Amino acid sequence: MGVFGGFSGLRVIKEALTGHKGWGALWRNPDPQPAYDIIIVGGGGHGLATAYHLAKTFGQARIAVLEKGWLGSGNIGRNTTIIRSNYLLPGNQPFYEFSMKLWESMEQDLNFNAMVSQRTIINLFHSDGQRDAYRRRGNAMHMTGAGGTLLSQAQLREIAPFLNFDNARFPIKGGLRQERAGTARHDGVAWGYARAADRLGVDIIQNCEVTGFRIENGTIKGVETSRGYIGAGKVGVAVAGSSSRVMEKAGMRLPIESHVLQAFVSEGLKPVIPGVITFGAGHFYVSQSDKGGLVFGGDIDGYNSYAQRGNLPVVEDVIEGGMALMPMLGRARLLRSWGGVMDMSMDGSPIIDRTGVDGLFFNGGWCYGGFKATPASGYVFAHLLATGQPHETATAFRMDRFARGHVIDEKGVGAQPNLH
Repeated sequence: MGVFGGFSGLRVIKEALTGHKGWGALWRNPDPQPAYDIIIVGGGGHGLATAYHLAKTFGQARIAVLEKGWLGSGNIGRNTTIIRSNYLLPGNQPFYEFSMKLWESMEQDLNFNAMVSQRTIINLFHSDGQRDAYRRRGNAMHMTGAGGTLLSQAQLREIAPFLNFDNARFPIKGGLRQERAGTARHDGVAWGYARAADRLGVDIIQNCEVTGFRIENGTIKGVETSRGYIGAGKVGVAVAGSSSRVMEKAGMRLPIESHVLQAFVSEGLKPVIPGVITFGAGHFYVSQSDKGGLVFGGDIDGYNSYAQRGNLPVVEDVIEGGMALMPMLGRARLLRSWGGVMDMSMDGSPIIDRTGVDGLFFNGGWCYGGFKATPASGYVFAHLLATGQPHETATAFRMDRFARGHVIDEKGVGAQPNLH
């Protein structure tokens, strides 16, 4: 079967009338070449977005993406699909707003339906101090054009009357809403970037695990893989929860821990959740998928693991948070749950930087926020690989910021339990 070309309304009608026999594969399945100018290790959202922008935005050629499993088998397909740019600190807010703008144009750029739905997000607050903190965050959001509205309890009652306003241990007093936030189809994001990158000549090589790096005189020469050695002028690593294990093969120890983060989906329900809602008195966030299922999650499991499954105490904690926020959740049945391996940095913010090895670059430490960052992460990592200089929105994401004392502690969401 050949590789499929472009999408259009006329093409959809034609295929519907001819039995859908004209659809081809969305991308090629090539064998690796002996060498490339740039190799991206990791076929998730960040790696695929990086390859796309290297080819499209920065005019680079001879690019390969190496994925140890099948495309999108990692965290890009194991998340709660939330996109937002409601951050506070100057090291983060411009970057995530840049990402939001890229989300808004993504489907047109990729010619692919990633089901980007700007259905809003509301962060609830439960005290006067939390209200003041959200007001400050909202002001920071307005400084970058991200928008935001502080909602009173009365306004919230009209939007979400099912919330537990009166009988909760931590009564809801209001919320901070970002109207442009929402959700996107995680698989569609991976498929869209893969298809677009492939059409620009990028080789996406699946079932090709990187087993080592060939480094000579402090310079990267290529990678050892399960499919043989592949030479490279530059190598960018974007492997999320596997960051520590992969970079260890290059002799590097990262300020990152790998933790399991669970997520859950209920049975399909009639429309009830207006966008995304987060609990301010605990770690719980929920939205509703197009299929009707409530998609929700909470804290990491709190112990180091590379297993894509979680433990029962966190399940109980997440459900307790959901029940405290909206008691009606107790009437719904859980359909399924899963776990993703999070690359937790020590300050809860990412790392996008060159390494001590010439030609070797690293992208990781995304903690809870990797999916929403996908478009901008790919863009700024491609910028770094192509130009050797950090993008203007990612200058704070240095590898050495912990040693320099310039941490970006957005909300105390690093891997250390005392920061939660």
